[in-house]
Amino acid sequence: MRKIFAITSLVILTAVFSFQTFCFTAFADEPYDVYNYDSNGSAIPSQAGYTAEKSVSGNSLGISDFSSPNDIFVDADGAVYITDTNNNRIVVLNSELDTVTDIYDTFRYSDGSETTLSKPMGIYISDERDMIYIADSENSRVLIADSECNVISEIKKPESVIYTQNTFNPLKVLSDNAGNVYVALGNITSGAAMFSPSNEFLGFYGANRVDSAPETIDTFMKKLFSTDKKKARQERNIPSAITNFDIDEKGFIYTCTQSVSQYTDILKKINSAGKNIFADKEVQYGDITPVYDSSENTYYHTKITDIDISSGGYINCLDLTTGRIFQYDEECNLLFIMGTKAKQTGGFSNQVTAIESFGDMLYVADGMKNTVTVFRKTQFGKTVHKAISLYNDGLYEEALEPWYEVLRYDGNYRMAHLGISVALLRKNDYEGAMKYAELARSSYYYNKAFEGLRNEFLKKNFPLIIFALITIPSLIFAIKKLRKTHRKRS
Repeated sequence: MRKIFAITSLVILTAVFSFQTFCFTAFADEPYDVYNYDSNGSAIPSQAGYTAEKSVSGNSLGISDFSSPNDIFVDADGAVYITDTNNNRIVVLNSELDTVTDIYDTFRYSDGSETTLSKPMGIYISDERDMIYIADSENSRVLIADSECNVISEIKKPESVIYTQNTFNPLKVLSDNAGNVYVALGNITSGAAMFSPSNEFLGFYGANRVDSAPETIDTFMKKLFSTDKKKARQERNIPSAITNFDIDEKGFIYTCTQSVSQYTDILKKINSAGKNIFADKEVQYGDITPVYDSSENTYYHTKITDIDISSGGYINCLDLTTGRIFQYDEECNLLFIMGTKAKQTGGFSNQVTAIESFGDMLYVADGMKNTVTVFRKTQFGKTVHKAISLYNDGLYEEALEPWYEVLRYDGNYRMAHLGISVALLRKNDYEGAMKYAELARSSYYYNKAFEGLRNEFLKKNFPLIIFALITIPSLIFAIKKLRKTHRKRS
């Protein structure tokens, strides 16, 4: 019996060790744990909406290595433009990032003379006008050229009383459907500089609001015992500059700000009148709780360093602090979280710089690793996007089956619970709608479903309720009268 027990134990231990080794090997390539947030704001494991497919460098593409790539743009044909900043060039790749199709480093004026780039920081391609806009930082200009590298025009420091800065340091650039040009400047807190199609300076656009840090006991005590002069100096706050921006298919401009001193307008959706459509949304972008770094014994807060709006209206935010990508739908509901700080594919350094989307892919540039990483949408991601698309188009019942499929992937996915609740509410399945609204922690849709259930009950039982309202008081009156008569006889 001792021999049998010893052999059996050895077999079990070997099997357990082999299983653990297999599991470790199976997941060893994952540089991060995939998670999302539930309705309580707690981080929970989830399915991946995108997975990192590969990273490319200049060397792997057969050219000299990238040096601090700072921006990415993908045109309508899928060509990927990368601002290779310290190499003073624009590198163009195909959508799969396996072939270099062009390199822009020299441009020609109409008189035949040439000009070169100096630390290009941003790029935008206008497919409608066949123009390339380059934020040529150290040349203090926005260079506008055609696809053949012929210079069309240049935007330089405005000669205007409104523009009070001594320098012109363009970091990012984009153009709207009307041909207006917007330039994010590193030293301007008044918003993006706006220029007409003829390069006339029109003023500033989309400035952030002035805000202050949340009131704490410490700040309250300081204000309480400060002199009037110190209080005045403390209250002279200025808004943070726009870090980056993007424009969607409808012409709305989205901006982001990565400053730790900015508590409002971290992410904005601005219409043509300059109004922030997201101003009233109570959304905390990025990680809900600060990230703790045990090596430095400090907490790091989310810093949105770049923003991309995909063709489906999805908002991709790139966090400089954690190297993570947070994807939201057009109503700012969190969909997926991917990426991290790591050396493996799918992980980034402390200088993650740019994000761009095309089709089922996301491209992320790392200014320290000098790479561009490709993330590709998973089947789970496709299913969620299908359901979200139907849901946002008001086709709630058509979205019902895709939402159920999402739950088969991830039973805790909050947006699926919310979508199913809305669809069941439209189908007058109030009990089912209440169940899923409770799972989604949506008091609004729970109350709507409860109201529908109550109205349905009243409608179905109205004759019985009326009968009861008439009969019960009559019975009570008769019983009281009989008791009174009985007491008199007694």
